[in-house]
Amino acid sequence: MPRGSSPKRERQYEHIKESAEQRGESTERAKEIASRTVNKERARSGESKTASKTSTQDKPSTQRGGERSHSGAEGPTYDQLYQEARKRNIKGRSSMNKSELKQKLGH
Repeated sequence: MPRGSSPKRERQYEHIKESAEQRGESTERAKEIASRTVNKERARSGESKTASKTSTQDKPSTQRGGERSHSGAEGPTYDQLYQEARKRNIKGRSSMNKSELKQKLGH
């Protein structure tokens, strides 16, 4: 957290980091997710000295997260898994089925 962060933002950072770790993210990835989320919220509320255009004009992370989450007992859809594999540049993803994508992505 940046120097001078409020206790509220410190708590928010810890909460987000712990939630990400519980979902199975690595410690480093959890820290990155928490930092980016808190920094965006700080920018949106005018608490930071500088802010990118996307930080101030994009949807709030709380709203966007709800849109990207999946529902149901079967987890993410094939399309969600495929898009994640595409982002990670996993070779052979187009010929994989849902269970193969899950295995390759570690879901």
